[in-house]
Amino acid sequence: MNFWENFRIALNGLVINKLRSLLTMLGIIIGVAAVITLVSVGRSVEGVVTAEFQGLGNNLLFILPGQISPDQQGPRRAGGAGLTMNDVVALSDPLLVPEVEKVVPEYGRSALVTRGRHEMRTTITGTSVDYSDVRSFYPVTGNFFNEQDVASGARVAVIGQTVYEELFPDGEPPLGATLRINSVNFRVIGLLEEKGGSGFNDQDNLILVPISTAQSRLFPARRPDGKLRVDFIYAQLLDEDRQDAAIGQIELALREQHNIDFDEEDDFTVLSQDELVSAFSQVTSVLTIFLGVIAGISLLVGGIGIMNIMLVSVTERTREIGLRKAVGAKRRDILWQFLVEAMVLALMGGVIGLLIGMVGTLIISNLSDSLQPVVDWTAVIGAIAVSAVVGLSFGVYPAARAAQLNPIDALRYE
Repeated sequence: MNFWENFRIALNGLVINKLRSLLTMLGIIIGVAAVITLVSVGRSVEGVVTAEFQGLGNNLLFILPGQISPDQQGPRRAGGAGLTMNDVVALSDPLLVPEVEKVVPEYGRSALVTRGRHEMRTTITGTSVDYSDVRSFYPVTGNFFNEQDVASGARVAVIGQTVYEELFPDGEPPLGATLRINSVNFRVIGLLEEKGGSGFNDQDNLILVPISTAQSRLFPARRPDGKLRVDFIYAQLLDEDRQDAAIGQIELALREQHNIDFDEEDDFTVLSQDELVSAFSQVTSVLTIFLGVIAGISLLVGGIGIMNIMLVSVTERTREIGLRKAVGAKRRDILWQFLVEAMVLALMGGVIGLLIGMVGTLIISNLSDSLQPVVDWTAVIGAIAVSAVVGLSFGVYPAARAAQLNPIDALRYE
């Protein structure tokens, strides 16, 4: 008996027992659909992270506290007393760091913001005047705060579009309105243009205030040594082709600022855009693989289901097997018949799971503006291949058991 005859018999058996076949394939269907959907979403997150950092421009360096060393588990931060405004002043000195054009600190936390009966929790970011140019956050209405506002610790705020929609649902003009941030009144002086969401980070869901105001009035930042801490620092370069020289100058200036001896490690990290993208992509890649493995467990469960139903099928068809052997069927014919049935179950489940996974990916892309997952064909090929292997692996034992039946004993089986 050839392969196609076995294939026809297997399909006929599936059609006769529709419900049992569907329930048997369910584990494979769920596993393949989950693998395709989750891997596609994971790849989409990687793309979003990459696009977000690439959108910052190629002439930015990121200075973070502590040591960050990408390894198999992703970025690891260790040590370091943190960054301060003294570091910002040192990096702004053209004599120390001539390759850097602008230095912008960030310091902020999440806080409750209220306006009348409307309230929301959002990110309050304290920064300097150059933040607008360095990050390309420009007001569509009103103005950004100025040097005088920073010097005086003025209680002024520039809000993002999401904040505006939440706190001004009726579309009132935001300029001049009063917001209470952690029970401190702030006057709105600008509304930022829409930036759009990036993965799980809505870039419009923020409020920018002078860094001096954030450090003194909202989130006290003074350390025991009297210095004002910052979360991290942006350094915009004069020439992106001179990036290595700029990194060397920044490291030298900060080592001197932090009194680090020549044989001691840095207590800070300077990352370029490519390094930052690589570090975050490594994290999202590990997460994607983890999600794929978790979803793939369903394939194992589906394989056990196939083995179980094939053993039941062998028992039910013992007399049929005996009759086929009595009329001349060889062991390999019986073996192939049941192997093909197991593989057909697995492959059909894989195909159905593929269709469901593609539909799920399409639904997610329509529901989310920021995440636009696209079917990862590597995952598709892998899932279908695994389905075939599962069918073959878990079908071997039932098929071998059927092939070894004694024809006389099989014919006598009741």
